[in-house]
Amino acid sequence: MSRTLIVEDEDVIRTELARLLARSGHEVAEARTVQEASGQGLDGFDLVIADLRLPGGLGTDLVDLCPGTPVLIMTSFATVRAAVEAIQKGAVDFIAKPFDHDELLLVVDRVLRQSRLRRQNAVLRQDLERNYAVQGLVGNCPPMREVFDRVRKVSNTDATVLILGESGTGKELVARAVHDQSPRREAPIVTVNCAAIPETLIESELFGHEKGAFTGAHKTKAGLVEAADGGTLFLDEIGELPLPAQARLLRVLQEGEVRRVGATGSRRVNVRLIAATHRDLRQMCFDGHFRNDLYFRLRVVEVHLPPLRTRGDDVLELADFLLAKACRRLNRPPIAFSEAARSAICAHDWPGNVRELENAVERAVILSDGGPITPDLLAIDAPQVNDAAVEEDTESGSGALTDYFRRFVLDHQAQLSETEIARRLGISRKALWEKRARLGIPRNKLQA
Repeated sequence: MSRTLIVEDEDVIRTELARLLARSGHEVAEARTVQEASGQGLDGFDLVIADLRLPGGLGTDLVDLCPGTPVLIMTSFATVRAAVEAIQKGAVDFIAKPFDHDELLLVVDRVLRQSRLRRQNAVLRQDLERNYAVQGLVGNCPPMREVFDRVRKVSNTDATVLILGESGTGKELVARAVHDQSPRREAPIVTVNCAAIPETLIESELFGHEKGAFTGAHKTKAGLVEAADGGTLFLDEIGELPLPAQARLLRVLQEGEVRRVGATGSRRVNVRLIAATHRDLRQMCFDGHFRNDLYFRLRVVEVHLPPLRTRGDDVLELADFLLAKACRRLNRPPIAFSEAARSAICAHDWPGNVRELENAVERAVILSDGGPITPDLLAIDAPQVNDAAVEEDTESGSGALTDYFRRFVLDHQAQLSETEIARRLGISRKALWEKRARLGIPRNKLQA
């Protein structure tokens, strides 16, 4: 049941409206003036319906007195100007008196429904921020915690951000997280993959062009930089940007101006730039393929995304997250990985990083018959168990090394991750998985 406050100085209208809403299941309170209404604890209401003109004030004054609560304005002076002014002051809607009962109930129901959706979205956003420091990115290894911390620090600024990392590590997710947590979140984020646009068109696409600027320019066109005005421009694979376009982009960063191809004048733009690349921009500067001045303008704040193979047990947490996500998207019941599949996931190097893992998990869900996900469904190269290797170790006199390996793993697997165990033994994680399999050493449940 929703709680609604009616603020109306005419007793007949206030009483009639209260009865109408009460019959429709609303809990109703009444007030004659803004002052009387403010004394009733406005934050406890789901909706306020107020006359525009009240003794000693205006109904729109209640907007500032109850932030977060929708205020519906009604008046006998139903002009376009009055409606616009009410909306500009923060009213959620406007209705003219005398009003039709059915129409009023429809408006009230719509306003309450929209208000509930906004509150639900706010709660969901808080849950996401609490569970995952950067929405869509999962992990607890030290490099990822550093990524989360840097995103939080830079989001509330307008600083240019340069995201570095291998392909498939989630650079676009980081860019969107920075935008979503910034004051520009209500404005658009425009994403451009510089490698996907032909070199001959990149300047026109980014900065726009005037009619007749080149063959085929039949009309004036605004560029993507202008489309991002007030918001964020994300340039993915910025290392692929040609040198002439780099010079134009530098002007956008330095002067806040964009000049369309073929134009004689510039236009002011207010854009926050985030760039990403998997290439070594410093080396490209040495080689003459990237401008030094642009490079230094880009790297105000750098965010380094680690490859999946260095993130330790994050790979299992991420795989579980992607599995649940795939099941929801494909409308499948929840399923889990088999122990063999979990071991195979840990042993694989994932050269395609998170993107490769996500594709493997989605493929496995599609091919699954509802049982646990097995290594063959993931279609990744899992190491083969070689039973003869144990005999070879024994025959070559390396039994002591085998005993040491077994004892070291069993003694430390409760405290160390698989990656840390492999590092201390001086072997790769894949080699550790193979040797576990050969010697029949089970993984600790906390690691599984």
